[in-house]
Amino acid sequence: MLHMAYFYVMARETAYPVKKLVNLTEEQARRISDFRFSQRLQSENEAIRSLIEIGLGIADADRQEKS
Repeated sequence: MLHMAYFYVMARETAYPVKKLVNLTEEQARRISDFRFSQRLQSENEAIRSLIEIGLGIADADRQEKS
């Protein structure tokens, strides 16, 4: 019965529940790493999310400009 407490522990919700696997070239990986360190981001995942947000913002602005 010592292990019963384990069953009462619930998994914590994550801020990023969707996971994607992306293949990168060596150049892309290096540029992401350079961006991460220049922005002083804590993780590579955070750098990738930031770059995606930047790109999506530019794409949205470009689309609105064309319409």
